[in-house]
Amino acid sequence: MAEILSSFQMSPGDAAPDFTLPDAHGTVFTRCDVAGAQGLLVVFACNHCPFVVHLAAALGDFAREIAPQAVNTVAINSNDLSRYPQDGPEPMLAFAREQGWDFPYLLDETQDIAKAYGAVCTPDFFLFDGAGKLFYAGQFDDSRPRNGETPHGGDLREAVRRMLAGEGPLIRPYPSSGCNIKWKV
Repeated sequence: MAEILSSFQMSPGDAAPDFTLPDAHGTVFTRCDVAGAQGLLVVFACNHCPFVVHLAAALGDFAREIAPQAVNTVAINSNDLSRYPQDGPEPMLAFAREQGWDFPYLLDETQDIAKAYGAVCTPDFFLFDGAGKLFYAGQFDDSRPRNGETPHGGDLREAVRRMLAGEGPLIRPYPSSGCNIKWKV
């Protein structure tokens, strides 16, 4: 039976769990390798979830927008690849290229990293400050695949703005919503 986790398992100020994960080419990255001087956005994603597909191009644009502010982005795919081969390494390469993802897209085949972060869905967003402390966990924005809204990253953009300005985090962020991570059984 799949373990049930809450995406609010981590609280603001909690340290980012470390990871050492490969990308689809087999190049290994650690959390320290991908972290920016001012922060790191960790996104749990996959290739087939309609919620990820809905905002994927906007996420690529957003990552390019925050990179000059020394906030880097990394995506982590934790789905069970034996049951969801469309989320495997080759499709990951194509998806990232098609969506303009210039950031590392990593494989968490053991699913240990998703569990350490408390990720439960795709997409699930975790923003850490330059000291590696959680600043924001929540949704990209209020757009959804069928609500007619264009993805804009408003919630996450405001969180990055507040973090870089030295302000406090959003008091009650809306949780991420999407497809459940496909846990191994």
